[in-house]
Amino acid sequence: MGFSKNIIITGGAGFIGSHVVRLFVNAYPEYRIINLDKLTYAGNLANLKDIEDKPNYTFVKADIVDASQMKEIFDAYKVTDVLHLAAESHVDRSITNPMEFVMTNVVGTVNLLNSARDYWKGSYDKHRFYHISTDEVFGSLHNPEDFFLETTPYDPQSPYSASKAASDHFVRAYHNTYGLQVVLSNCSNNYGPNHFPEKLIPLMINNIQTGKPLPVYGKGENVRDWLYVVDHARAIDLIFHKGKTGDCYNVGGFNEWKNLDLVYLLCDIMDQKLGKEQGTSRKLITYVTDRPGHDLRYAIDANKIMNELGWKPSVTFEQGLAKTVDWYLSNSEWLQNVTSGEYQKYYSKQYN
Repeated sequence: MGFSKNIIITGGAGFIGSHVVRLFVNAYPEYRIINLDKLTYAGNLANLKDIEDKPNYTFVKADIVDASQMKEIFDAYKVTDVLHLAAESHVDRSITNPMEFVMTNVVGTVNLLNSARDYWKGSYDKHRFYHISTDEVFGSLHNPEDFFLETTPYDPQSPYSASKAASDHFVRAYHNTYGLQVVLSNCSNNYGPNHFPEKLIPLMINNIQTGKPLPVYGKGENVRDWLYVVDHARAIDLIFHKGKTGDCYNVGGFNEWKNLDLVYLLCDIMDQKLGKEQGTSRKLITYVTDRPGHDLRYAIDANKIMNELGWKPSVTFEQGLAKTVDWYLSNSEWLQNVTSGEYQKYYSKQYN
């Protein structure tokens, strides 16, 4: 079967990546989707069991830090386009081990750019390199009236956001210097099914289920804009197909919550779902020392993608959170395999 495009999606076994892979595999049977993932702790092929046998889906275990391997993959699969989501993304881990973030997020991105530049040389206008980034590159908002725009100056505050900012700059530089056809997006915090349980929402769901403390940094006053992961995947689809070359798009939910208020809401939803007396789970909340360089507030102005590409969130936060809780309660085996590390043992046998 001939395919009209051979698209690499990096980090396709991760949280956001798996939702993007699923959408593209199901919506575009004429595209061959190559899921390229290193299968670190955050990569889990169980996220994609429903599509792993589709004829237009291929999984390749590879590390974007390996430049020669990237060139071989471009050659072997005749890659036409890249959607680059692979990244080390947990701020706490970046504080402990910043060099790992430099290697994956900066060196890995440049390796992909070099492979694309070499393989597509002479026909850049027929190919697209789409780099998916984060709102954290903009730093922190202190004025409650302000929002991150596409034109907001970069001001990263953690090793993670600094590494993502650097990768964004390299992507733009390859567009300006070499003519590579790039597009970028910066998104707010995602939530939904398959989220690795070190992150706030799945961590709280898991801890409520198991009766463990619910750790909240500082006083819980940090504000985040939350976006349902399926809506982010829809935005990525639109930007890849219709976004203006060389441009960037902010993707957010217009949905700001203080961390503490979010945990309260989750506790109340979980009490209702688990048949507990209201207020039971709130008693598990415990305040822990704030992490260094913890940005106070992120908030995205997503008007550009809404006005130019016609995107908008499909669910309210309450609807999306209820769907998310239902998914975790219905997929306790997935959660158990991830928290125990069993998922890594199973797939390491297959792909190592």
